[in-house]
Amino acid sequence: MSDKRHNIDVEFFRQLDRFTFMVKKRISTAYAGSRRSIHSGRGLDTKGYREYDSGDEIKTIDWKVYARSEKLYIRQFEEDKSLTTHILLDSSKSMDYTSGDAPSKFEYATMLASGFAYLVTKDNDKFAISTFAEDVNITKPRRGRKYLLKTIERLETAPVGGKTAIDESTLVYSKVIHSRSLVIIISDFLQDPKEIESAIYRLSDHDLILVQVLDRTESSLEIHGHSRLIDLESGSKLDTYVSEDMKNEYQKKLTEHVGHISDVCNKVGAEFYSFTTDTPIFDAFFNTISRGK
Repeated sequence: MSDKRHNIDVEFFRQLDRFTFMVKKRISTAYAGSRRSIHSGRGLDTKGYREYDSGDEIKTIDWKVYARSEKLYIRQFEEDKSLTTHILLDSSKSMDYTSGDAPSKFEYATMLASGFAYLVTKDNDKFAISTFAEDVNITKPRRGRKYLLKTIERLETAPVGGKTAIDESTLVYSKVIHSRSLVIIISDFLQDPKEIESAIYRLSDHDLILVQVLDRTESSLEIHGHSRLIDLESGSKLDTYVSEDMKNEYQKKLTEHVGHISDVCNKVGAEFYSFTTDTPIFDAFFNTISRGK
């Protein structure tokens, strides 16, 4: 397993602060976690009144209104509903891949995960970033800047290695989600499509977002001629000649694979995004936050 440090520049969060202001409306409704609903009883702001029903608690009656109207009314309040954000970050060996000057897939995914957590923290809501490969490293949702900083420190030295077991990892993780939540999975999603589909359906009761991170070489197979291909997760090697026909076939299969994931997400009402690591990080954020379902 890799023990290298994955750097997250402080300037990234300064820019994210400015970016947050630019798209504040979208953030507050989709990612920050705030949910408001009309609820009888103690809350924040009065939203109006309704007539008393036999099933209501006596203590919720507004007696001042009764004194004026001689009718029983319940005061309704607007109450904040907090939506916990669970971020599942793929830390398998395949995520350690990079080509050229771009960051590795894991480093790019870590910036995305940290950015989402930062947006949630801005509204003082709870979040957790858990990593998964063959097993899932579960962390408990908390709130606050101190927790965010500790999370970033942990991710900077998080081990990257092993094979991806997205089906088993989401099965384990789904058992620790005790209320309807926002779940964000960040991975290269280069696994068995049946396992990915199973993971999507398992978490479809929640607000679900899938973010695929690929290296440019994986996305377009920008190699040609005699090449050695290495499976980072299994270590197997293949010496082959990469022809134009092979590149076209690869592109076709990748397009079909990504299209299948997107189709399953559409069926369950989840959101799916795909980026390469040479995409400016704020372009990726703008894409995910600005687009609505």
